[in-house]
Amino acid sequence: MSQQTGRVDGSDRLARVEVVALPSPQRFGPGDDLAGALLDAAAAAAVEVRDGDVVCVASKVVSLVEDATRPLPDGDPQQARRRLARETAARVVADTPAVLVTETAHGFVCANGGIDASNVPGDGLALLLPADPDASARRLCEEVERRTGRRVGVVVTDTFGRPWRLGQTEVALGVAGTAALRDERGGVDLDGRPLEVTQAAIADEVAGAADLVRDKSSGTPFVLVRGLTPAPAGTGRDLVRPADQDAFRAGGPTAAELAVASRRTVRRFDTDRPVPAAALRAAVAAATTAPAPHHTRPWRFVRLRDTTRARLLDAMAEQWRDDLAGDGLADDVIERRIGRSDAVLRDAPVLLAPFVVLDRAHTYPDERRTTAERDLFVLSGGAALQNLQVVLAAHGLGAAWISSTAFCGPIVRRVLDLDDDWQPLGMVAVGWPDRIPEPRGAVDGDDVLLER
Repeated sequence: MSQQTGRVDGSDRLARVEVVALPSPQRFGPGDDLAGALLDAAAAAAVEVRDGDVVCVASKVVSLVEDATRPLPDGDPQQARRRLARETAARVVADTPAVLVTETAHGFVCANGGIDASNVPGDGLALLLPADPDASARRLCEEVERRTGRRVGVVVTDTFGRPWRLGQTEVALGVAGTAALRDERGGVDLDGRPLEVTQAAIADEVAGAADLVRDKSSGTPFVLVRGLTPAPAGTGRDLVRPADQDAFRAGGPTAAELAVASRRTVRRFDTDRPVPAAALRAAVAAATTAPAPHHTRPWRFVRLRDTTRARLLDAMAEQWRDDLAGDGLADDVIERRIGRSDAVLRDAPVLLAPFVVLDRAHTYPDERRTTAERDLFVLSGGAALQNLQVVLAAHGLGAAWISSTAFCGPIVRRVLDLDDDWQPLGMVAVGWPDRIPEPRGAVDGDDVLLER
């Protein structure tokens, strides 16, 4: 494959880049001779390696040769990859039902930590990314030069997805002997205007070009790229954006606003789909970041077992019947109201009973301050409940906050065997929505933001 890339130095000569697939029948394993396999593949393709050539090598081959394997955790293979990715991640960027996006120890942000479970020899094994792709590229450069006398560049490539665009592309993980970036800042465009931000990701472009002449089933671990303009050599590390320049690290204000607005009350759940324990833990952890009086951590979330749930809801229903009958409601109306509540609370895959514990609330000699102190703790519980539900929604889970336990605190404490200073804050039903909630319409705070 040849590609015209533009004029060189203002002359009429056209730059030309050649991209040549170098298939190999070899199935790679720990300790294999990677340089030898590359040179054999070049010879089989009748290609003589020259100075200035760049060889792209698939990271999977490098990982196999370097024995970068790990046992997969037990269970469903897809979920096992996610667990392993979480264990090896430097940071979880996004945990979604479809994919776990992590930042690896190298600084790469990718799906499931770049862990690969396909075409890996041995049962129950997964293939990690090379421990140091730049070092891997450098070793291959040096070994090719030692054997042939030719100075080549090497790009270790892997397949990554991209935000906001469908499809995957190859990117450079490790680079040696060739450029990683072409910095055009300080130059000018065709109209003489100064260039202020342009940096071309040359190594990524080379990696993407290599993928044009191979696919996952072609048995092509190497691709030779010839005709690149000489430039100072770089490394794969040069392509990793520093954290302090990453505008998308936390999503910015807009992402936070959208996350909060995505919380919708969900009352009907897919009862056959379990709630992931990791998502529930993450939501509870987020709840504990809420503000609270006196540097306390007064929140408690009790996950109700099925038998406990039934006993508590039965006892609460009895109290509710008495209350509604005292209000003069007819029996059929009472049963309909209890039935609507039970349809959510009894069927939800997970039912949480949230509380604030008032053991560290200050006591005062007058009712005014004592009531205000209690209200502060309850307000803190409300903030924790909001955090909990926002993070559940971010994981794709639905939740419904039902206020019922707040009306029968003594019954709740008796059934759950809790102290008198545990103040119930309702219940939170949690599960996968049985259908995707409708997007929230546009909202603003003009009618609730007042000035005096």
